[in-house]
Amino acid sequence: MFVGSDRAWLAEDVGTELDALGARLGTCRVLGVLADNGPAWAMIDLAAQDAGIAHLPLPGFFSPAQLRHAIEQAAADTIVTDQPERIGALDLQFAITGAWQGLAWMRRVVPPAGLPAGTAKISFTSGSTGAPKGVCLDARGLRATAQAVCRRLRDLPLERHLAVLPLSLLLENVAGLYAPLLRGMSVHLPALAELGWRGMAGFDAMTLDVAVRASRASSAILVPELLKAWTISLAGAECRAPDRLRFVAVGGARVAPELVRMARQRGIPAYQGYGLTECGSVVTLNQPGDDAGSDDDVGRPLDHAKVRIEGNEVMVRTPAFLGYVGGAVNTDAEFPTGDLGEVDARGHLHLTGRRKHLLITSYGRNLAPEWIEAALLAQPAIVQALVVGDGRPAPAAIVVPAPWARVADIDAALLAANQTLPDYARVAHRLLVEPFTPANGLATGNGRPVRSAIIDRHAALIAALYSCEEAQDAVL
Repeated sequence: MFVGSDRAWLAEDVGTELDALGARLGTCRVLGVLADNGPAWAMIDLAAQDAGIAHLPLPGFFSPAQLRHAIEQAAADTIVTDQPERIGALDLQFAITGAWQGLAWMRRVVPPAGLPAGTAKISFTSGSTGAPKGVCLDARGLRATAQAVCRRLRDLPLERHLAVLPLSLLLENVAGLYAPLLRGMSVHLPALAELGWRGMAGFDAMTLDVAVRASRASSAILVPELLKAWTISLAGAECRAPDRLRFVAVGGARVAPELVRMARQRGIPAYQGYGLTECGSVVTLNQPGDDAGSDDDVGRPLDHAKVRIEGNEVMVRTPAFLGYVGGAVNTDAEFPTGDLGEVDARGHLHLTGRRKHLLITSYGRNLAPEWIEAALLAQPAIVQALVVGDGRPAPAAIVVPAPWARVADIDAALLAANQTLPDYARVAHRLLVEPFTPANGLATGNGRPVRSAIIDRHAALIAALYSCEEAQDAVL
């Protein structure tokens, strides 16, 4: 059922452990888990669901302020963790009361929070601001999402799933744990370091390649940055991904079609999907035989989700969302996503950008920055990119170069990307910066850049780029 770094767990053994955990959870109301990937994380998650207890996954990349905020807002009274010193440093009155599977069991007495009835999962997502927002989800909706993923992929010969993303991310939790278990697949749960995660030092793609081969995985979930790193590593080594790998879902941010094509040329069966925490994670998903391959096609909606377009905005209805911690209970299951898009004649959803990110140039052109960013990210020399330029004559790009890239490589990459764009969308200026990471507050846990934070961090340099241009215009 589970394969960890040092042990394989049969279903019978897991069942025995879940029974014991159910008794141990006792009067717990909200259970926080701050721990590395592994069978222990998966079992405590399943035990909380069986016991009807709200589970609060705590991402390891959260800052102390974000951890404190999530724990206080959800009023967690129990924490299970492999990092008790981090919890203790928050000074929230937790005391260690025992241990289980190498994890410390910590308790405190605290008044309950106002959670919507039936809350099974509280997923705090950093979103576009530093203060995480707690999304309350029910078990029935999460199960419906996992079942819909199973039905979408039922014709694929999948036997083993390798969890590459942190289990604290809802995408891996639902599509990488619940869905494989419902299908009867084994789930491989090595520690994140064994998959190439290096914290502030970045990601080692060849370590991931070794893990995929050793686990004989047939499926995995990646964010675009990891897909790109692995693809480039395979190309550099002049080899292909193993044939046993049959499906790799890619989500969390927009994926350039060139990247998907490059990945497939290296044997990575990459297919784009789309989802939101408020919708229980996955909403749409491409699959073999039903994949248009266009740059904005994120697939057909799963059968548990209803998608429609209102005023160019994507509206989604799923059964998972109950409301926010400390906010109003959700009485209408339809959720306005803030994403702009359209549904084609085949029923596939196409995303064109974010409503609040739309740039309007000084020439009156409306530009979705995600469109330009996808063209930039298709270039191997560019690891991360964010486009600005609202009210300006032309877009500018804030670029994180690949470690090996020289300034000339970046300029060549910008030229190549611009050749795929119409003249009004071409990048006129570039700013080379340090990586966007969760640790520095410039990226979410799934690698998506936090647009407002990045723009604020580099506001003076962005203004300088355009001030030079404006000075030249004045002279002319």
